[in-house]
Amino acid sequence: MNPADLHAVRGEILHFLADPASHGEAAIEHFADGLLLIRDGHVAETGPAGELLARLPADVPVTDYRGKLILPGFVDTHIHYAQTDIIASHGEQLLAWLEKYTFPAEARFADPEHARAVAEFFCDELLRNGTTTALAFATVHATSVDALFEAALKRRMRMITGKVMMDRHCPDFLRDTAAGGYAESQALIERWHGRERLQYAVTPRFAATSTPEQMRLAGRLYAEHPGLYLQSHVAENRGEVAWVAQLYPEARSYLDVYDRFGQLGERSVYAHCIWLDDTDRQRMADTGTAISFCPTSNLFLGSGLFDLGRAREMGLRVGVGTDVGAGTSFSMLQTLNEAYKVLQLGGQKLSAASAFHLATLGGAHSLYLDERIGNFLPGKEADFVVLDPAATPLLARRMQGAQTLDERLFVLMMLGDDRSIAATHVLGRAAWQRSG
Repeated sequence: MNPADLHAVRGEILHFLADPASHGEAAIEHFADGLLLIRDGHVAETGPAGELLARLPADVPVTDYRGKLILPGFVDTHIHYAQTDIIASHGEQLLAWLEKYTFPAEARFADPEHARAVAEFFCDELLRNGTTTALAFATVHATSVDALFEAALKRRMRMITGKVMMDRHCPDFLRDTAAGGYAESQALIERWHGRERLQYAVTPRFAATSTPEQMRLAGRLYAEHPGLYLQSHVAENRGEVAWVAQLYPEARSYLDVYDRFGQLGERSVYAHCIWLDDTDRQRMADTGTAISFCPTSNLFLGSGLFDLGRAREMGLRVGVGTDVGAGTSFSMLQTLNEAYKVLQLGGQKLSAASAFHLATLGGAHSLYLDERIGNFLPGKEADFVVLDPAATPLLARRMQGAQTLDERLFVLMMLGDDRSIAATHVLGRAAWQRSG
């Protein structure tokens, strides 16, 4: 080892090698006193501190987080950065929410200064909550995409975003055209896709707000560029499902609309997926299309309860999304809290280990990024979050009676929030640290 290239982080280390829901204890690697060796922003080695320190050169710097829990950085697979300022807006379900709150807020992103200010706050808030990778919606404005990519680039975050494509059933001030949306997206792809840790997502808002021609061109964009993402919404709300059925009567289902336009496949991610049937689920599984489970917003908008058990049975890729601003917290801990409750209402159980897998390696897997992020195997990008199990008096008291790792994790996800994040590291470097 060349000590000049190395630094180490010490603390309780936990990461996942697979999904505990299917692989049990073999999926979990845990070091009560562990050491994470980092070289040039990537994981060099992970293991017991005593063993690794014994062969570490004396001049290698060691950051000491003993007493705290180190996990891979959280992966948020569905969030709207342009809705940051309408979080916690009262009283509507999906379609009314869009008209009353979302569209007026998104209109402001025609102003580059406003877009820049929100993007800076948004990225800082993600890091403050331990999130290091996000798949995010911007607005119809190219300036909104530029602002978010610029803010993420400064912080070296892994960010996937794209210009919303929306040429009908929306206010005139947010409407693009099929040809214009295609051309603007193409220019943004050329400017940003593959630049450092940034990747582009073709972003038709949802089938109801795009004409068939725009949907065709969105599918074409997705097919034209290697490694491109596609993100949208499907089957979130019963009223939305019925509306799409009227607009596309030739389609078998809401999901089938996207399929007909070539929008299912690897790196294609659909938020919500509540009102699907098994034919839809099988088609998603067969094409490698992923789901973003958004429990907080599904409860807040009264949309319904996601069936994680069935998605797993059918082999679907599933990650977790906070879905700010209908989601009510940037905190992945709070989002896992709501996921547990959603599944309880559906007669399903979510173990703490499985929940944290969803927020880390599971999210990375759903985004086809598990070769780069999601755990601490050698060569992975060294993004990680440091959790403080005594961040609040109640957490500290409850932890005194926690007997097992799974119990401690469960307490963290039920009682934890942004106060539980002691530090967030991006490519090995501290990107955010709690003061005091």
